[in-house]
Amino acid sequence: MPDTIDALVRLRAREDPAKEAVIDPSARLTYADLDQESRRLAAALFAAGVGKGRRVGLIMPNRTEWVALAVAVTRIGAVLVPLSTLLQPPELAAQLRTASVQFLITVEEFRGHRYLDDVAAVRADLPALREVWRADRLPSQGSAPVDEIAATVTPSDTLAIMFTSGSSGPPKGVIHSHGNALAAVRSGMAARCIDADTRLYLPMPFFWVGGFAGGLLSALLTGATLITEEIPQPETTLCLIECERVTLFRGWPDQAEALARQSSSVGADLSSLRPGSLPALLPAELRGAPGARANLFGMTESFGPYCGYPADTDMPRSAWGSCGKPFEGMDVRIVDTDSGEPVPAGTIGMIQLRGPHVMRGICRRSREEVFTLDGFYPTGDLGHLDADGFMFYHGRADDMFKVSGATVYPSEVEQGLRTIDGVHNACVTEVDGAVGALVVSARTVEELHAEARKVLSAFKVPTVWLVTESDDDIPRKATGKVDARALRDLLATVR
Repeated sequence: MPDTIDALVRLRAREDPAKEAVIDPSARLTYADLDQESRRLAAALFAAGVGKGRRVGLIMPNRTEWVALAVAVTRIGAVLVPLSTLLQPPELAAQLRTASVQFLITVEEFRGHRYLDDVAAVRADLPALREVWRADRLPSQGSAPVDEIAATVTPSDTLAIMFTSGSSGPPKGVIHSHGNALAAVRSGMAARCIDADTRLYLPMPFFWVGGFAGGLLSALLTGATLITEEIPQPETTLCLIECERVTLFRGWPDQAEALARQSSSVGADLSSLRPGSLPALLPAELRGAPGARANLFGMTESFGPYCGYPADTDMPRSAWGSCGKPFEGMDVRIVDTDSGEPVPAGTIGMIQLRGPHVMRGICRRSREEVFTLDGFYPTGDLGHLDADGFMFYHGRADDMFKVSGATVYPSEVEQGLRTIDGVHNACVTEVDGAVGALVVSARTVEELHAEARKVLSAFKVPTVWLVTESDDDIPRKATGKVDARALRDLLATVR
């Protein structure tokens, strides 16, 4: 199996050139198109100074053009640095500095952000930055020998720097090689239920590992077709699912719930969706029982999920509510949060990862700062492994708190709240020593409190509530993760 992007694109163009690789509402590329267009762009970029090891930032919403540019950059050995379209100017400047970006390709404007103006304002503080190109005004000509250049790229060469952040602290520039990234995605393919016949819709932006790995690279590795759009909205997404005969919908559960409600009112045809899609969009007979199917679990440092179970298959009853089992190639252990010593099965502790699929490192940090002496990466996540090797997630170590001496894991409370009828999402944190919850629901606080007492221990039942009918009211960072500090501050206003 190919272990560089160039080799992978060549394989797809050779084996199935006419098959559609990526589709957006206004354009589509076959695998032959992707090979030819990325080759043209690669030659032009190389002629303009983008060579092996050069770091290229890309700011652009999901579209076929993003895919062609990403492939062009990486197939000649340059390092792709996908940057969020949500970044505010100080955040953008910080990430450009952290990754030492030398070339930046950006759309002029998207959703009110004017990136060229943002970069111009801080250009003096970005000594590594050599060129800034508008996406519609890229170098257009070049006669570089792309084949010869691509032949020098090896699996150990850096593929991308992906930015992430935890619930607190600055974003991290996570370094992945061609080999480790492709192997990580390949290891989870069966759990994702993606194969050559899949027509995959995935709403995650390509600048997140969920979109880049779970969407683009999953499609390339299997020869599937990826359907995407810049700004997912129920009306446009339902149209894409129906018109493009999408077979697999992966993404956010709350989005699936919103689509399911909308589809019933407009009569959208979702019959092309198959098991493995998010259950809200499937008929009842194709869904698993609540908790029976794994929630794929991973992180940017592992280049996506490192635990899972086939998304169309119920797990053993004892494993319900788990994240499935670690994928082949990933060594997972649970250690005591204080001593760092491994703990017995069934004991909650810090999750640590090791293996060839884990990141190569983090920008501007030494290996000793990132990994343990025996090569494990401390994730900051809490979990336990049962006797059969299934992993259960218990939240972030820095999110755990105590109420009247009892330990509360926000993820457990969130999972309990999400089982309540009419709850579409829930985020939980500590508020002045109490359990606080922001819940997306049309039900009243009194109703939610009464239902929560049926599914949670008394000390876990929230006493601080904020109820909203829109998921947009959940405070998030530019990476899409819940902003725990902002959530805590928001809930403190209603205490």
